[in-house]
Amino acid sequence: MSALPPPEITPEITIEAGHAERQYWRNLLAYRELLYFLAWRDILIRYKQTALGVLWALLRPLLTMLICTFIFGKVAGFDDKGATPYALLVLAGALPWQFFSGALSESGASVLANSGLITKVYFPRLIAPASAVIVALADYLFSFLILAGMLIWYRYMPTVRMVSLPLFSLLAFSAALGAGLWLSALTVNYRDFRFILPFIVQFGAVLSPVGYLSSRVPEPYRVLYALNPMVGIIDGFRWAILSGNDELPIQSLALSAGVTILLLVTGIAYFRHCEQTFADIN
Repeated sequence: MSALPPPEITPEITIEAGHAERQYWRNLLAYRELLYFLAWRDILIRYKQTALGVLWALLRPLLTMLICTFIFGKVAGFDDKGATPYALLVLAGALPWQFFSGALSESGASVLANSGLITKVYFPRLIAPASAVIVALADYLFSFLILAGMLIWYRYMPTVRMVSLPLFSLLAFSAALGAGLWLSALTVNYRDFRFILPFIVQFGAVLSPVGYLSSRVPEPYRVLYALNPMVGIIDGFRWAILSGNDELPIQSLALSAGVTILLLVTGIAYFRHCEQTFADIN
């Protein structure tokens, strides 16, 4: 008679009084598969039963580019007919902004959207907004096909500065996650934020240099303007993609990085502060 194989040992997560903070980040790592599952579930659901499917990830930046090119380039006269096609300037700003705005919208509502799961089982609640940002990141990476197509269409050759794009993408990811943590916690505590969030996204699109260059902002207001973390990130994208922008926007990039770090650190702290009451409030 053959011996039975030893039973598989499943790692356990222990919650002990006085050790919650120390164990939290270990638990977050232990639940990484749940993070992947929630992100993959939302990616599959996002375009389910849509006629165009994932092509919407390409259509959104394309339509944004066409609308902003017409409004800011033709109507407002911001197209100075320089060496860089104005449509490429707009697209280079639309890609990071649409990633940020999409991640902000999804992560801001992520805790309420997963309330059924949150009220039934324990897991680090930070996984909910993080998975929403990852879903937006997938759309963002897919939308680079539009950028590649536009570069080929205009026969525009990017430079070696393209290798810095991952750095600016990391800044955009951090800014979206930090702001998303704030909004997701505020939305649970104050349900009015469900209605405020769309206005934040709309105003942010106007206050970010998507359809225009940040150099259009008058000099006395540029420091205040650059407190919007997406200003330096979008400027950095344009610098990396378009060879016509010769100077790296050090000031706006430094301010954006500082505000992004502040958003992320305070967002984690506030989310952790509110996290214990999420199950009761939902």
